[in-house]
Amino acid sequence: MSSSLDERSLREVLARPRLARVLAALDAPGEETRLVGGAVRDALLGRPVADIDLATTLLPEAVVARAVAAGLKPVPTGIAHGTVTVVAEGEPFEVTTLREDIETDGRHAVVRFGRDFSRDAARRDFTVNALSVTPDACIHDTVGGLADLAAARVRFIGEARQRIREDYLRVLRFFRFHARYGAGAPDPEGLAASIEARDGLALLSRERVRGELLKLLVAPGAAAVVAILSETGLLQRLIGGVGDLGRLARLAAAEAEPDAVRRLAALAVRSQADAERLREGLRLSKAEHAGLAAYAGAEAALHGALAPLTVADVRRLVAVHGAGAAADAVLVLRGEPRPVLTPEAAEALARFGTAAEPVPVLPVTGAALVAAGAPPGRGLGLGLAAARRAWLAEGCPTDGAAKARLRALALEAAGGTREEAGRSPRSKS
Repeated sequence: MSSSLDERSLREVLARPRLARVLAALDAPGEETRLVGGAVRDALLGRPVADIDLATTLLPEAVVARAVAAGLKPVPTGIAHGTVTVVAEGEPFEVTTLREDIETDGRHAVVRFGRDFSRDAARRDFTVNALSVTPDACIHDTVGGLADLAAARVRFIGEARQRIREDYLRVLRFFRFHARYGAGAPDPEGLAASIEARDGLALLSRERVRGELLKLLVAPGAAAVVAILSETGLLQRLIGGVGDLGRLARLAAAEAEPDAVRRLAALAVRSQADAERLREGLRLSKAEHAGLAAYAGAEAALHGALAPLTVADVRRLVAVHGAGAAADAVLVLRGEPRPVLTPEAAEALARFGTAAEPVPVLPVTGAALVAAGAPPGRGLGLGLAAARRAWLAEGCPTDGAAKARLRALALEAAGGTREEAGRSPRSKS
């Protein structure tokens, strides 16, 4: 094994007590179970290992039986496809019977159970994902994954075009894995095959595309890889428009922690229409769409600010768009001519961002106005709207004097109190 790979970290993973319990439960004469895939790859790179997958020659029914006999909890999460999740003291381990592809159509594969680890490895996507290791830390590499892992090279197993035809999502996975594990230019054969297969992306569900794209955006090499996607015309197929590569690159360099939705906003959102297009095109969750929509509003407000922003401007910004969206927009726009924040405004934004100061809320409510005697109905809405306009214009004050002043304004705009309404000429007719 290459000296650049971390065999000690791999042994530490294998020594985890819960994993050891599962491996012991599956140990049977004539059968074999190995640690496979991402856990092996990440352990050898010295990276954190969370999810652990196992491959076994045992049939799913035997996995269930042996887990029960060992006092573990088997969950048939994908038993028809050979996968049983074995839970040991609350930690899940996916155990999958070895498989061989019989038929593929670019989206799904028809498989049968097998007993050959090398054939199971050959059906995987990339060499770095096809490593397996026995409980005694013996690494098996039948496709050159160790050399590629040491060289930071992401390469398809076998013929790249064939691997992609089996599942077109592998186009996006190729770029995502290069952004996370690769160095330098992408593998030429894989890149050429991915470009040729671009029409196959239309066969994929938008949910699958969304998942891969958001994972790609938070990878260490995201900015460089997204630039390649743009150059090859693939990015436009994913986001339905032209991406702002400069904003994404600047954001990636400035972020303390990567955030997928913020990076998507930097790359592809300039307006509410962009947020709507991405919601539909990527089947975004409600929370993800809400984040993009709030960012779009904050970005528009900031990008149009000609004068340096004051504390009052920041208070208005967070009151209307939220502290998170305001902070994201300021971070994305860093390095551009606008906006410019005064030092005091920057400090205020930081306080809102860390919740050291609560986001301002209009200190007048409809219930309070009714309690003060305002007649319910359309006038109440007009009163609250008038108070909010004045409140925003004043920089969103929340002190007692502001509350009294705004309440009086709202009552006046609402048409006065019920008593005043009863004394009006209209009420006598």
